[in-house]
Amino acid sequence: MKKIYLDYAASTPLDPKVLKVLNRSLKRDFGNSMSLHSFGKEAALILEQSRQTFAHLLKVKPEEIIFTSSASESNNFVLKGLTDQREPNEIIISAIEHPCLKETAAYLSKKGWQIYYLPVNKNGIVKLNVLKKLLTPKTLLVSVMHINNETGMIQPIDQIGKMIHQYNLKHKTKILFHTDASQSFGKIPIKIKNWHIDLLTASSHKIYGPKGAGLLYIKSGIELTPLIHGGGQEFNLRSSTVNVPAILGFREAAEVAFKRMRKDHLYFKKLKDWLVKEILKTIPQSYLNGAFLNSSPYIMNFSFKGIEGEALVGLLDYYGFALSTGSACSSSKLVPSYVLMAMGLKRERAHSSLRISLGRGLKKEDLKDFVKKLKLAVKRLRTISPLIKNK
Repeated sequence: MKKIYLDYAASTPLDPKVLKVLNRSLKRDFGNSMSLHSFGKEAALILEQSRQTFAHLLKVKPEEIIFTSSASESNNFVLKGLTDQREPNEIIISAIEHPCLKETAAYLSKKGWQIYYLPVNKNGIVKLNVLKKLLTPKTLLVSVMHINNETGMIQPIDQIGKMIHQYNLKHKTKILFHTDASQSFGKIPIKIKNWHIDLLTASSHKIYGPKGAGLLYIKSGIELTPLIHGGGQEFNLRSSTVNVPAILGFREAAEVAFKRMRKDHLYFKKLKDWLVKEILKTIPQSYLNGAFLNSSPYIMNFSFKGIEGEALVGLLDYYGFALSTGSACSSSKLVPSYVLMAMGLKRERAHSSLRISLGRGLKKEDLKDFVKKLKLAVKRLRTISPLIKNK
């Protein structure tokens, strides 16, 4: 049976070009980048060339790019690194952040930090009027993800950055702005300088690169306490022997993604538009969680009345389609999505959610087959659902 992958927001397969580069590098680039001999120097050169590539893609300085093992590490680094040497004060994060940032903020609250959760509207977009009221001279950081990993809604990062920048100028403060761009890097344009972004997270395995590689952009002049102490790698900010092959694979994936960005965006927007309309039209009592406007062409989220999301995922997997109910980092927990709850959805609807995320290699024929099986799965589950009164 042919299997169709529709969980690209969780992780992506390696791009063939990345696999080729990675295989070659794993065999050849085994030297420690801190060693003084030729093998070490070659690894160090690859590392710095990769840093320059990412700096070029993001239009920042090479020394502002720090390589990490993942987006989770980068997000932890931002919150813990900024707060370690400071007296507890205030931090603002959106109510729909990824668990790696949300849980880190909860950890800091136990250390005495006041965490304010920026609410979202019914479409999952943060409320700028509330953010304006939350900003005070005590605020250290505002962190809002660029694209939500469950709904695909694009947050107004440009407006948030401008608001914080103007507040800083008016009140002579230094509130920092961080965005988790794991779902947007390499997929939609990011303007770090124009949007006044101070810190930015990106991940390799979301753009067809290897797992075990991520980055953190840190604007010059911002000081963070390292999470990992040791040999002083990454400008003394992230000690640990550098995973050169993974970073090289990440670099290749990023270059491919940026070259394909516009073409892929147009292609997947057409697929998503068709798929959303087809599901809403052909499956009764189906609902789009979020909106058409201001959304990623790669991610969409639906609810189906009377259906348990976990049961739907399981049955679709049996039919040959791989999906999830939400974030891959929390989808095994039988609780309603806090992202959907923050949007005002009732528990029953939040429990019935299904995330569909698109990626390279998918064709419209695949999605036509998926809709057929989705209709069958929903119908089958509704016949046994205690939430549906069957006649």
